[in-house]
Amino acid sequence: MKLIMFFAGLAAASILLTSCASKPLPEGTLDASQHTIVTEEYRIGVDDVVDVNVWGNEQLSVQVPVRPDGRITIPLLGDVKVAGKTSEEVAAIITEGLKKDIRSPSVTVTMSSLQSKEYLRRVRVTGAVTRPVSLNYRQGMTVLDAILEAGGLGEFASGNKAILIRQYEGKTVSVPLRLEDMLVRGEVKANHILVPGDIISVPERFF
Repeated sequence: MKLIMFFAGLAAASILLTSCASKPLPEGTLDASQHTIVTEEYRIGVDDVVDVNVWGNEQLSVQVPVRPDGRITIPLLGDVKVAGKTSEEVAAIITEGLKKDIRSPSVTVTMSSLQSKEYLRRVRVTGAVTRPVSLNYRQGMTVLDAILEAGGLGEFASGNKAILIRQYEGKTVSVPLRLEDMLVRGEVKANHILVPGDIISVPERFF
């Protein structure tokens, strides 16, 4: 009977951990304690390859890489800055620029190759961990996953003063992480789901 109750308890704990890990923080303000997890639309980066199609004008349609200056060259328009913009934003810029030469231009922009994606989608763990790491983002990755990949907290880590740094709507948001409570006491409130570009920073404690 005791054995059955033990396994039942383990099952209940597992369900609780899964639920907490997959549940986003509540919507609301940009306050660190109320930060909604959002995956932003992909933004073009250096070395990405962009397909620009101008309907009915094959001579204006090009497939070009994004140069180190963040620009591509478009016939009639010359250099157009695209780095940091979405495909839709670039299409709108090119459409507006072509209006002086073409009546009602129809422009679509798609991505042939996402060369910059690898770095934009990384999750980084820095500071007082066993080995600071830069990880390839995987869907469903949590704070605990990242900390374990970093080998856990270092000997002199102040785990309960760690922070999760995230870019959100053009702002940098810092979310407190009580990592010692999570790792030692099993409290899972700090086990947020990560998004590409997140940074977990663990400070050293002062003696």
